[in-house]
Amino acid sequence: MSDISRHTTARGDVKSGGMPSLRALLTLLAVLLLAAVPFIAPSMQLLINLALAKGIAVLGVTVLLRAGQVSFGHALFFGISAYAGAFLMASLPGADLILVLIAGVLGAALSGLLVGLFVVRYRGIFFGMLNLAFSMIFWSILEKFYHVTGGADGIRLPRPTVLGMALERSGFEAVIFYLSIALMVGLGWFTLRWFASPVGQIFQTIKTNETRLEYLGLSPKRVLLSGYLLSAILCGVGGSLMAMTQGVVTPEYVWWVRSAEMVFIAVLGGAGSVRGAFIGALIYEIVRVYASAYAGDIWQMLLGAFLLVIILFAPKGIMGIADGLIHRGGKRRATTAEEAR
Repeated sequence: MSDISRHTTARGDVKSGGMPSLRALLTLLAVLLLAAVPFIAPSMQLLINLALAKGIAVLGVTVLLRAGQVSFGHALFFGISAYAGAFLMASLPGADLILVLIAGVLGAALSGLLVGLFVVRYRGIFFGMLNLAFSMIFWSILEKFYHVTGGADGIRLPRPTVLGMALERSGFEAVIFYLSIALMVGLGWFTLRWFASPVGQIFQTIKTNETRLEYLGLSPKRVLLSGYLLSAILCGVGGSLMAMTQGVVTPEYVWWVRSAEMVFIAVLGGAGSVRGAFIGALIYEIVRVYASAYAGDIWQMLLGAFLLVIILFAPKGIMGIADGLIHRGGKRRATTAEEAR
């Protein structure tokens, strides 16, 4: 086990270098700034809420990227969670927000386990395409069974109650917004701790030396399944938040473009970076909305060019740029202090 720990030194957000105290301080300031959005920029509240929901889902894709695996179909769990909440509200009107969230997470976890038992046998492009295949099968089911799923029109998700209270739209949006922030912080912290744990370190070994796991008597399939299940649950949380925020669920939730969007955001923020998943989602959503508003015909091209620049000049993503600036600033301050002494 010690060999694995040495070989899989935690990367990205877990590593100890690069002024961790400053990084933590900046993270805290960013969270406080988000919490103040309803007061300083209320018009941005809905946009940021959608970005946070996507960020939690992207965090699920980030988990797999740490193991060197890319899923092109993880919107499957995003959509299953959203539809699970919608079906619960249809059969149990007035259900509480927490029940809707739990139903969505359970649906994502169960489907993640069933799909994971099959896909963890494969690696690389086969892993990615099989996930895509399962996602498209579910999309077809949603499209064809119109009387159950509403087809392309989708189904409405009525506003759930909050602790038994039926809130007006503004009050409910405020609850969802701060719940999203709380889940972002809680799940982000949990994912960081999971990466740093023995289980998470072993999981990351799949990317670097899977054969060593077999020599140690560990099953790579079971190791990958543990991370796959976590990634499905994270996508499910994001799907439930998105559905309750929008109030409607459509097959577009599981369309392949949604899965590609998650991978796009993960690479943009910094592949394998927990903080990068949320920063990438915020930047992507803001750029997408304003680019489509002011450059409706070419906004996809602008996003593509933006990602191309990131890949060519900052392969570690936006968080790689930020960590580099923090590290250089720390070295400069250390040099100044040393010269002063």
